[in-house]
Amino acid sequence: MRGSAGAHSCALGIDIGGSSIKAGLVDLERGRIMGERVVVPTPHPATPETLTNAVRGAAAEVLAQQPGGTSSPESGYEAPLTLPVPAGVAFPGVVKNGVVTFAFNLDDSWLGANIEQTIGAALGRPCVFLNDADAAGIAEMTFGAGRDWHDRTVLMLTLGTGIGSALFTRGRLVPFTELGHVEIGGEDAELSASASAKVRLGMDYPTWAAKLSRYCREMEKLINPDAFIFGGGISQDHADWLHLLDLQTPAVPAAMFNDSGIIGAAVHGADVAESIGR
Repeated sequence: MRGSAGAHSCALGIDIGGSSIKAGLVDLERGRIMGERVVVPTPHPATPETLTNAVRGAAAEVLAQQPGGTSSPESGYEAPLTLPVPAGVAFPGVVKNGVVTFAFNLDDSWLGANIEQTIGAALGRPCVFLNDADAAGIAEMTFGAGRDWHDRTVLMLTLGTGIGSALFTRGRLVPFTELGHVEIGGEDAELSASASAKVRLGMDYPTWAAKLSRYCREMEKLINPDAFIFGGGISQDHADWLHLLDLQTPAVPAAMFNDSGIIGAAVHGADVAESIGR
């Protein structure tokens, strides 16, 4: 995991979600988005054609913000791009060797498709994909709440519609963990311990914190982490619930909040580009 900007000073990060696609050019030295973050709706259905056009359009808007930028938001959805920097894409699913094996909230026509080739061709530069929770974890371990735990085992949990997980040991990511699907009481833990479950089931913070604690104690038994980092939108309200957790392991809120997917994707894209001399 990088400790400085390496061979690249900036990279494009794209975070594909079920409702929106967020993109920004990231300063890799400071871990901050340069200029304004671009947000466009995720198309429905999110087929290869519609999603590719939306991602290309978001990238065009980012490039148009930069000094000397020539791409316009109006033309970006159709015109080919030549991306001048490395790119990483956070994806709500699993991509192995460029191929989608699981996609959450996206059209099933992506299954078996080489998304890295499809999106890379649209951007005019090879790009790399990673799971969205993994991207958030990379951002936190590089610039945020996990930067002092590089020699330990850290489990980041993103609490939203489900529970995303990113596991790090000695600073190295164990990719594509899906620990929110661990069964607690005969059902996936995310059905009762995610942020959406709190709303859906009408739980107050103490009740929900007890559910989350039960899940995290199972993670303590299975993984024995040295720290938990909690992300997702509800982490911004951590003062209401973090102290209610009954855990043996230190737990902290995420520091990067809504920009973590963009920043982590950009870091990963730059790291891969540097490793292969691109």
